[in-house]
Amino acid sequence: MNTPRGRPSGDAEARFRELYETTYDDLMRFAQRRVDRSCVEDLVAETMLVAWRRFDQLPPERGDARAWLFGIARNLLLNTHRGERRRGALEVRIAETALTRAPTDDAEVVARRVDLSRAWRRLSPQHQETLALAVWDNLTSAEAAIVLGISPVAYRLRLSRARRALRVLADHLAEPAVVTGGATERSRS
Repeated sequence: MNTPRGRPSGDAEARFRELYETTYDDLMRFAQRRVDRSCVEDLVAETMLVAWRRFDQLPPERGDARAWLFGIARNLLLNTHRGERRRGALEVRIAETALTRAPTDDAEVVARRVDLSRAWRRLSPQHQETLALAVWDNLTSAEAAIVLGISPVAYRLRLSRARRALRVLADHLAEPAVVTGGATERSRS
């Protein structure tokens, strides 16, 4: 299927174009029933990308090929859902960790938990991932750098920035409420 230089052969390109043209509408409908309208085209595009990369596994029958594409799309959706559940679980673990280090006053414990959880959600995904590798996965800087495909020095810099960002967000959200004109609101700095 591939030429010696690693480029797809003309036959593979033609077969892929045919697959794309004959299954695109069906795949769009499949995706529309499962994801938000704004994500449909992204899911179909990613499905086709995976199909192109694994084109040598394409079943020969049109019906089987169509089902194979639906399977790829479904697996992509499942991966997305697993990632969302992991992020949600991570937020819970952050809050639980905060509870073990929190003061004994119940109201203050709840406030810290809420503030830390809100601060975590406001962090960029890059900061969340950087902190998670260090705190929950217990990876060294060198190990985390390998996971992210960066140097250990770059990882330590990211970790420092992520910690600072979380601290700033948590401190800002934890500022005491100020009473103004009979209404209670958080102070703004």
